[in-house]
Amino acid sequence: MPVELHHRFRGKRGSPALVFTGSLGTDLTMWEPQSELLGPRFCTLRYDIRGHGRSPVPPGPYSIADLGSDLVALMDRLGIERASLCGLSIGGMISMWVAAHAPERVDRLVLCSTSAQLGPRESWLERAAVVRADGVGAIADAVLGRWFTAGFAAARPEVIERMRGILSSTDREGYASCCEAIADMDLREDIKSISAPTLVIAGAEDPATPPEHGQLIAELIPGAHFEVISPAAHLATIERPDLTTAMILRFLTEP
Repeated sequence: MPVELHHRFRGKRGSPALVFTGSLGTDLTMWEPQSELLGPRFCTLRYDIRGHGRSPVPPGPYSIADLGSDLVALMDRLGIERASLCGLSIGGMISMWVAAHAPERVDRLVLCSTSAQLGPRESWLERAAVVRADGVGAIADAVLGRWFTAGFAAARPEVIERMRGILSSTDREGYASCCEAIADMDLREDIKSISAPTLVIAGAEDPATPPEHGQLIAELIPGAHFEVISPAAHLATIERPDLTTAMILRFLTEP
């Protein structure tokens, strides 16, 4: 059953709607640069996925279908019949699920640092077990090492500490249950039916979802366009906000 998600809706009603869905271990604040710059052109919707931020934490395990149904229900509640979706990591997985299973709700699709199938399954189940036992802080150093390049981490320590705080404060059950959703996810067949124009963005230095994962998505979604950003690791939209936002804006506004 869908849960009511914490969200922020910004912009003038009647403008095209753009929905941002974030990464595992983040909250809706990760999209502030994009919402700020794209707000004048779009009604932007940012939200915390279940188990994250200020959204409810129902008992797990979760599935990508659960998370996708949450987003469709949120759009229904806000009266958004159709929107462009922009998702990163698990947010991209959720966006792909919605585009494949509710295609009439999706205008255009932007997929950042994500994957259609991200194994091995056992590693996600092991991570879920560690987090349930010791909290998300126990894996924070390893996760931050995948989120940002070493050069960015050295140059912007304040961003690293802000993201560490958001990550470490994530509810352990919510995080673990989303790990289980990723463990059991395989969207490779589903996304072949996606009809929405699609842009796939990958970080060249992303160890979590390397560029070949984005390349595969672009090959499976008819007509999808693929871009690689360097230097950038997993949270490319935070590490390279001006470049990624310009790419997103250009894609969403081109004929």
